[in-house]
Amino acid sequence: MKYITVKQEANDEFEEKRSLFIGYIKRIEVEEEAKGFIQHIKSKHKDATHNVYAYIVGENLEIQRYSDDGEPQGTAGIPILEVIKKTGITDCVIVVTRYFGGTLLGTGGLIRAYTKGASLAIKKSGIVEKVSGVLLKLILEYESLGKVQFICNENKWYIEDTLYTDKVEINIYSEIENIEIIETKITDATSGKITITKGEQDIFFKKDNRLFKDI
Repeated sequence: MKYITVKQEANDEFEEKRSLFIGYIKRIEVEEEAKGFIQHIKSKHKDATHNVYAYIVGENLEIQRYSDDGEPQGTAGIPILEVIKKTGITDCVIVVTRYFGGTLLGTGGLIRAYTKGASLAIKKSGIVEKVSGVLLKLILEYESLGKVQFICNENKWYIEDTLYTDKVEINIYSEIENIEIIETKITDATSGKITITKGEQDIFFKKDNRLFKDI
């Protein structure tokens, strides 16, 4: 499993012909979270003219929903959904709130405005990769520590923790596809004087070649 999603909850705003547009975005795991976020924004902006939304959930984009919330059909929800799809992200919901400023924008103007609102929200949030990985626990002799640290640094395998007892214990988060090469290189470097155990497969966020449990 490997795909991209948004990094964090964020919002941004702009004005277009005196109408105020506020784009909100949040990373989600299930559809219920998307619905809850939409209701939260609607409650926050009860006096807004429109609270338009779109969201995609699932590694394979299984769930896709949108609403124009009173704007002319095809001018609001679909443009937001298309921004999400073209960016290549999933597991996210975007709500663009509009306060009407008195000047009609027309079909093209509305499409551009809601597209911009969604794009600004995504840019403000940032994008992160979501991958499958495991925790690798390495137990080695002190004499091998320098070699292992060098190999990890050279290959950009980030060492999360190092515990010093009668031996050295190193923890590394590894993507599934990198497990074999990590085990092989470190075993060779230590002449087999190492114990490597693997944790359960889990989901991680990847940023700058480092895996995080949450971000």
